[in-house]
Amino acid sequence: MKRLFIVLIIGFLFSGCDTNKVFEDYSPINPDGWHKDSLVVFDVLSEDTTANHNIYINIRNKGNYANSNIWLFLEVNSPGGEILTDTVEFTLAEPSGRWKGSGIGDLYDNQFLYRKNVFFPESGEYRFSLQQGMRSDVLPGINDVGIRIEKQN
Repeated sequence: MKRLFIVLIIGFLFSGCDTNKVFEDYSPINPDGWHKDSLVVFDVLSEDTTANHNIYINIRNKGNYANSNIWLFLEVNSPGGEILTDTVEFTLAEPSGRWKGSGIGDLYDNQFLYRKNVFFPESGEYRFSLQQGMRSDVLPGINDVGIRIEKQN
């Protein structure tokens, strides 16, 4: 019991140390697979128009994911109505087949730097939409997709 209490205290102390984080969230993907028409959407409120930020895409894949990479279509809608679209590729496995990222059991967690030194010129809500861009209509093996925005040091 005493050991559990110490572990909880240490976890609580480390959870407050992430001072650069502005936003971080994950969205679970349907266990049957990520359909090509399914969007993962994150609404991010940004009120700081002076700081630069780094934007990360977080992907959790299962060991049964059939590809070594993933293509994503991204769309960012600004509060003023401007739309930025992008297509990106992230590598989830080494050429040897070894999964990248940290793993527990059969689940692998990756955080990819999407953009660095990003300036949000308007305060308000930014909508980030992600869609899988692979050739499969349904993409099994992706567990969660997330986004992280942090202030740049």
